[in-house]
Amino acid sequence: MIPLRDSVPASRTPIVTYTMVGLCTLVFLAQLADPRDDLVLRYGMVPARVFDPDGLHVMAFGRQSLRLPQAGVADWLTLLTCTFLHGGWMHFLGNMWFLWIFGDNVEDRFGRLRFLLFYLGCGVAASAAHLWSAPDSAVPTVGASGAIAGVMGAYLLLYPHSRVQMLVIWGFFVDLIVLPAPFFLGYWFLLQLLPGLLSAGQVGGGVAWWAHIGGFVVGAGIAALLRARERLRPEPPSRVLVRQQWGRHRGPRYGSFGGR
Repeated sequence: MIPLRDSVPASRTPIVTYTMVGLCTLVFLAQLADPRDDLVLRYGMVPARVFDPDGLHVMAFGRQSLRLPQAGVADWLTLLTCTFLHGGWMHFLGNMWFLWIFGDNVEDRFGRLRFLLFYLGCGVAASAAHLWSAPDSAVPTVGASGAIAGVMGAYLLLYPHSRVQMLVIWGFFVDLIVLPAPFFLGYWFLLQLLPGLLSAGQVGGGVAWWAHIGGFVVGAGIAALLRARERLRPEPPSRVLVRQQWGRHRGPRYGSFGGR
């Protein structure tokens, strides 16, 4: 399932969201021009290197091994710099697409400066969760997934009545459906939680499940705290109207739009 859009329009231009997408795009373009992956090796977060900056760290690379260079910044700062790097086209495009869809609405409620601090804080919290889950790993960790997971956790708390239009692809079957945002985001979280529990204690490459879990939980927690203290901007006044319009366009199955 690929989310295409949500039912809640932002009330103003999401400058911070666009800026984060732009910065990640510039960094990814720099990565494409870096065939030796020096950016990843020096600015990605390596848990073993964070705990032992002066040690000798070797990463398994197929049948070979690669000695990791020292970090390009203070090792603790790689918990932040790693969130602007990505591991490939699909990793980059998927993250930016999710940020594009959900980031504007959360920025709308948080306000721009608070959202910037929130986004960066969720990214660091996600890195810390991965650091805790695999402290001996010598594999560089990269990606904005943890920060964006925080955005999705906040969205779940702030827009429980929102809906998401999804493109569903299953073999030769392609359809557009509309799902409640809590259903989709809860489903996504379970897809992170179950593999995360199964991979607990394992050291190696792959997906940083606990970064996603940690970012999501922290994002939802911060949103709940700010809502309880009434520190959020009001909801866009058009939310109810948009929800009614989406309801009128529902198809006969799964809440699909027309044009099957």
